[in-house]
Amino acid sequence: MSHSLGIVIEGLVAVLLVLTIGYCMLLNKRLKKLKADEQSLKATIGELITVTEIAERAIGGLKHTVRDVNENLGAQINAATALAKQLKAQLAEGDDVVRRLSKIAIAARPLTASADPVEAPAATAVGRVSAARANAAAAQAFAERQAFAERQAFAERRRPDGIAA
Repeated sequence: MSHSLGIVIEGLVAVLLVLTIGYCMLLNKRLKKLKADEQSLKATIGELITVTEIAERAIGGLKHTVRDVNENLGAQINAATALAKQLKAQLAEGDDVVRRLSKIAIAARPLTASADPVEAPAATAVGRVSAARANAAAAQAFAERQAFAERQAFAERRRPDGIAA
């Protein structure tokens, strides 16, 4: 019996060895497949790193562009605001000039001639006074326009830091 028991044990060992060899072959196939997947995964990771670097550079470029646009837009907004203030001031001065001109025109209008010829010299004297007033008002308006032009010229020469050029 001992002989047959030895043969059974050896047969059992042989079957286990065949099963082990088969299992090793199966594991070998799986390892090859895993290594192939590993190469594919490494290639994918490399591509992902490259794409990430490109995206980071693009984001940096976009940030720079946004900064430039922000600066330009801010400068344009400041210029538009200054222009609006300048136009408002000019409109106010224009209204003032029109008001003065209307006063001058009213003062320069000749008085209506009366029916009495004796009063005509008096009307002429009043007309002279009105003409004198009109000339004085015109001189004052001219002086104010000159002063405004000088202020405007100084404002245009002024730099953003507040110092005149």
